[in-house]
Amino acid sequence: MALKKTSKEEILKNSIKLFKIKGYHNTSMSNIADNCGLIKGSLYHHFKSKDDIGLESLRYIHQYFAKNIFSVAYNEKLNPKEKMTLFIKKTDEYFLKSKGGCLLGNLALEASSSNKMFKDEILSYFKAWEDALVAILEIEYDDETSLSFAQECVALTQGSIMMMNLSGESENYLKIGKKLIKLF
Repeated sequence: MALKKTSKEEILKNSIKLFKIKGYHNTSMSNIADNCGLIKGSLYHHFKSKDDIGLESLRYIHQYFAKNIFSVAYNEKLNPKEKMTLFIKKTDEYFLKSKGGCLLGNLALEASSSNKMFKDEILSYFKAWEDALVAILEIEYDDETSLSFAQECVALTQGSIMMMNLSGESENYLKIGKKLIKLF
């Protein structure tokens, strides 16, 4: 195998794809190295272990959502309906093009019970998602209703992502976003 230089970000992107499709426990360091076109030892120049890659992968996705999706909720130039519409659009763009579903949802089921750092990062991600939705909803609804809608939306979205991956159909997934937009 020819040696090539690969950035830490490229390793993370390849790892995320593998973790989502094969699962965390079924993905080895060798699988990651092969997918990146590297020899296994090269990974250790960037990461201490597979757990380190896993945690950084979770953080990478969390940061992506915070910057590109959750931030929409705090855009003061948009009204609540515009915020929700753009929030849903960007979320759909990510998940409809994302083979294997949601990395954080997948790892919440697969690895969070055995890895406290994974669990903490996953909880932080889902809390940030709920908080962003609450920030949009609280303009029209009281605090309790906003939080309830936000929690329901995140749960429904995660469940529908799982079902979309099982069935190959996005119909039910798309209904959730439409339901949220109708709240305004």
